Amino acid sequence: MHFSRVIAKSNVIAVILLMASVTLMAMPVQAQEEAHGGSPGGLTPPPGYTNWHEGGSAPLPAGVTPSITLETLPFISFRPNPVGIGQPILVNLWMQPPIHVARYFKDFTVTLTMPDGTTDIVKTDSYRGDGTGWFEYVVNQVGTWKIKFAFIGAYYPAGNYSVLEGAFMAPQVVSFSGSCYYKPSSTAEYEFVVQQDMAASWPPSPLPTDYWTRPVSPENREWWPILGAYPPTGIVGGGPDWPAETNTYMSNYNFFPYVQAPKSAHILWRRQGDLGGLVGSVFGQASYTSSGGSPSLVYSGRCYQSVTKVLNGVTSTVWQCYDLRTGEVYWERTGVTQLPTAIFYGNERTGIVPGGEAFLGTLKIELLAIGNGRIVWYDPYTGSVDLNVSISPFTTGTYYDTYPYFLTVQNLGGNRGYRLINWTLLGTHVATGYVYNYSVSILNNITWPFSSLGTVDYQAGVAVNTAGISAPETGVSTGLRVMGASLTTGALLFNVTTDNTKGYEGSFSGSTACADHGKFAIRLNDGRWHCWDARTGTKLWVSEESSWPWGTFGAYAVQSAYGLLYYEQYDGVVAWDWDTGKIAWWYKHIAPYPYETPYQEYYAFRTNARIADGILYTCNYEHTFSQPVTRGWKLHAINATTGEGIWNITGVMTPGAISEGYLTASNEYDGYMYVFGKGKSTTTVTATPAVIPNNSTTLIQGTVLDQSPAQPGTPCVSKDSMATQMEYLHMQHPIDGIDHKVQMTGVPVALTAIDSNGNAIDIGTATTSAYYGTFEMAWTPPTQGTYKIIASFAGDNSYGSSAAATAVTVGPASETPEPTEPQVIPDYTMTIIGAAIAIIIALAIGIAIAVLLLRKR
Repeated sequence: MHFSRVIAKSNVIAVILLMASVTLMAMPVQAQEEAHGGSPGGLTPPPGYTNWHEGGSAPLPAGVTPSITLETLPFISFRPNPVGIGQPILVNLWMQPPIHVARYFKDFTVTLTMPDGTTDIVKTDSYRGDGTGWFEYVVNQVGTWKIKFAFIGAYYPAGNYSVLEGAFMAPQVVSFSGSCYYKPSSTAEYEFVVQQDMAASWPPSPLPTDYWTRPVSPENREWWPILGAYPPTGIVGGGPDWPAETNTYMSNYNFFPYVQAPKSAHILWRRQGDLGGLVGSVFGQASYTSSGGSPSLVYSGRCYQSVTKVLNGVTSTVWQCYDLRTGEVYWERTGVTQLPTAIFYGNERTGIVPGGEAFLGTLKIELLAIGNGRIVWYDPYTGSVDLNVSISPFTTGTYYDTYPYFLTVQNLGGNRGYRLINWTLLGTHVATGYVYNYSVSILNNITWPFSSLGTVDYQAGVAVNTAGISAPETGVSTGLRVMGASLTTGALLFNVTTDNTKGYEGSFSGSTACADHGKFAIRLNDGRWHCWDARTGTKLWVSEESSWPWGTFGAYAVQSAYGLLYYEQYDGVVAWDWDTGKIAWWYKHIAPYPYETPYQEYYAFRTNARIADGILYTCNYEHTFSQPVTRGWKLHAINATTGEGIWNITGVMTPGAISEGYLTASNEYDGYMYVFGKGKSTTTVTATPAVIPNNSTTLIQGTVLDQSPAQPGTPCVSKDSMATQMEYLHMQHPIDGIDHKVQMTGVPVALTAIDSNGNAIDIGTATTSAYYGTFEMAWTPPTQGTYKIIASFAGDNSYGSSAAATAVTVGPASETPEPTEPQVIPDYTMTIIGAAIAIIIALAIGIAIAVLLLRKR
């Protein structure tokens, strides 16, 4: 078969997709023809059948007269036309009459004639049943091309043929008593134009930076990297039916890819899961510490969590589904004893079009539980049980991929050793319809050297087990045995020990064991990380000591992402380089007052962190709460590659689920679950007065308010002021901070005027008051007319954008009155004074006369 040097990517991509689908455990690949026919891919005869044919056509043998001969009609389609140089054209081919689902046409032949007269021939096989085929071809010359499809004919002898899984009916063998021949035919020669300019493609949809909600439009294809669920859908990555780019390695150690994460301390909503806080009374300064809970699964913007409620007067455990962005409860179920812990992604008609990324059929998405001897599916929309299958005599398994695949270690008993069993849940057709029955099947069953699965690096295909080494005289572990085994063969790859004569090379905690990127590391009692090659057991490095003394004690946990190993200890959070064991960064939280912590000046870290979107989330904690509860502990968001602090907020907030830009955190200070992330905002604007004369000023006023369910109608504030605002609103902190030194700031509002001719005028940027949410700016319009005034808040890491508009009309200036002669008012001052004097004189005379008359009497 001849292929062009510039042939389309189709067959290459198909090979890549099939290679990418081969998982660690040698899991069966769903062949491409399952969904839609396609090339046979090396079929073998079913047992017990003779005169068997794999389904492909052959040339008509010389001297053979077929039982039936059919005329044929070939069809060809190609697009786009015109096309830009270096771009692919899509060529579709099909035939009439059709063929049986057990057969396919071989060597569809397409001849392309280039503008310089040279030709190129592309051959491809059809799919089973429908007789169609397609490929992409990258054009490399400008000018007019010609294309023609030739069908060379197809002969099918009598005999037995296999109908494949997914080819529109159940797998079976069909028999044909006679032979059949499809006669050769060809299409006309068609032209298409290749030009220098590129043919336009659908404009890409950039990742959202504003507030967004589910469901996401299928036209926003570019959003797929941020739409992951919690926890991740698999450890190895995608599966046989998934595009190659989704087969991205996922860490086992609290690294959550394919999600956005919150970049500010903004609280979207909260709800109380238990009582909490200072008790008071005879208990003095003691506090009741309790968890607010956190969802175990998040899918498509919906959270799934077990909560305790009083129903009909009875305390009950309720499985609940609620909205990630609002907390609105969609449904509740009681009596669910086996809660799901993972999300199953399947395809009811499995397969991908070779060379493409489009699924054939419908995605099947379920919430998955493995335990109590059963595997159970729940519908994510209703919570109803869709499947309940026994895996008895086993009780549970370690789920590690999307199909699902899960592993179980079997104890054979009687010192006969162990077996590692690899299970899968696969669907088969029912009768001849499209209904699938799903059942558990065993893919691998191999001898296993350990009693448990151990610490697994699925990428490397290795499991590592450890065992303490102790001397009878001490009774405690002073050394460590490290053993590795192959997940595919069960072979023991290595068995090494640490130096137990030193006494401090025993394991600090088995929960610090981490197998990642082909390496295995564990923290020992010397306060250092020890790292081995996970395939050979070769000692690679012993880490630097981060600090002394409190750096030698910390969490019974570990995280791994971005080539770094992370650990929470009593003097900070430290990241080590997986390649060298060198410290990449050390994040510290210094207590603001020296008597608030016993760990020198440090606040302790001890909780298991979460990593997503380049951010590590963790909180201050210690082995056991002391009373009174330590003041000043916080939830921290740390840059996972540099160790720089991004934001923090008060509370013992254990980080939980991360999805779609939101983090859930359970606060033991108050018993609430908090949800951090971006919320909605609203903007208002007015202009006063709204009608003014020319050359006059109007006052533009408005508000920008937070509309998140946790605090609707409160002022939007800057990122730097966010923790203070949230602590004031929800945690009884002063509005100016615990040390009364904080001056909060608001958010910027862009003010723009649009005049009567549609011209935009930049009025300026106002900053809102962080305490009232208001803004104001005086503005003098340049000319007469009506102006639309727009106030725009662009949004930020805490809030979605919002805007509002008002209007102001500018009329002619007020008329100036003509000057008039001033009115002359006579001056009566002297007259008034004279009259007053005359009155006084008259009074004096009258009084004198009265006195004389009285004397005469």
